Amino acid sequence: MEKKGVILSGMRPTGRLQLGNLLGALDNWVKLQEEYHCYFSVVDWHALTTDYENPGDVKGNIKEMVIDWLSAGLDPEKCVIFRQSEVKEHAELHLLLSMLTPLSWLERCPTYKDQIVQLKEKDLATYGFLGYPLLQAADILIYKADVVPVGEDQAPHIELTREVARRFNYFYGQVFPEPGTLLNTVKLLPGVDGRKMSKSYGNTINMSAEPQEIKEKVRMMVTDPQRIRKDDPGNPEVCTVYAFHKIFNLQGTEEIEEVCRKGKIGCVQCKNNLAEKMIEYLRPIYEKRRELEKNPQYIMNILEEGRQKAWDKASQTMAQVREAMRL
Repeated sequence: MEKKGVILSGMRPTGRLQLGNLLGALDNWVKLQEEYHCYFSVVDWHALTTDYENPGDVKGNIKEMVIDWLSAGLDPEKCVIFRQSEVKEHAELHLLLSMLTPLSWLERCPTYKDQIVQLKEKDLATYGFLGYPLLQAADILIYKADVVPVGEDQAPHIELTREVARRFNYFYGQVFPEPGTLLNTVKLLPGVDGRKMSKSYGNTINMSAEPQEIKEKVRMMVTDPQRIRKDDPGNPEVCTVYAFHKIFNLQGTEEIEEVCRKGKIGCVQCKNNLAEKMIEYLRPIYEKRRELEKNPQYIMNILEEGRQKAWDKASQTMAQVREAMRL
C-alpha cells in the first residue's frame, strides 16, 4: 500500500508507560505506521526542559519506554524508532530557527503559561523551557512531516511550527512544508482514585502491568460514594470502575449499567469482572514485554538502526537549510 506521507511524533522518556499513554497515543501510532512513513522519537532533550535539576535514569527510562512501544505493536520494520539526542541535527536546526523566531511567539503558547502554574514548585525561568515548542518544531520540520498526531492541548504547538516554517521559507526560499495537525482519537480514563490519571498522583496503571497488579489496582478504584449497601441502586456515571468498563468491556457495558442501576450487582463483583476483562485485553502486551526484557541488545539494535535512518533524512534536510541560508 502506498504511504500517505510523513509523520513525526515523540514521547518524553519517563519510564514505563501507563494506560493513558496506550489509549491516548500508542494505539493511534500502531494504526498510523500502516498508512504513513512514521518517525517515532524518544525525546530525551525535551525531558530536560522541566527536569534539568534531576534528570533521573534517562538511559533506563528510554529502554523501558521503547519496550512498551514495541509491546503495544510498533514494528521497526514499518516505522523508524530513534533517540532524539543521537541525531544532533535536531539541535542545529533548533539553534538556527531560534535566530528568526520572535520571542512573543513562544511566550503566547498556552502550554507555557499553563505549566508555569501547574509546575510552580519548579524553577522554569529558563530558555530551555520557554523554547521547547521551538525544539519541537525543529523535530517536526527536520523530517518534513506532513502531519503530526497530537492531543488537543498540543495543537497550538503545531500552529507555531507552521508559522516558523512559513517565516523561514519567506526569508530563505521554500524548504519546509507546513505540517497539518492530526488530533488523536483519545479514550479518556480517570486514575484509580477518580482524578486525572497522572504519575504525580500515584493513581496510574501500567499498560504492561502483571495480572496481580491489575487486580490490586482495580480493587482500589473508587465507586459511587452514595452507594452504601450491595443492593443499593448505583450511578455508573460517577463510578471509576464503570469508566474502565466502557473501554475494556465494551460489549458488556449496557448490562453492567443496567444491573448497577437496579442494585443487582455489588461493587466487589463488578470490580472482579473488570479485572478479568482488563487482564484479557492487556495480556498480549504483558507477554510481549516479558519476551523483550530477555533481549536488551535487541532494543539497542532497534535504536541504532533507527538513528541511522533518522540521521539520513535529517542530514539531507540540514544540507538544504545550510544552502538556503548561505552558511
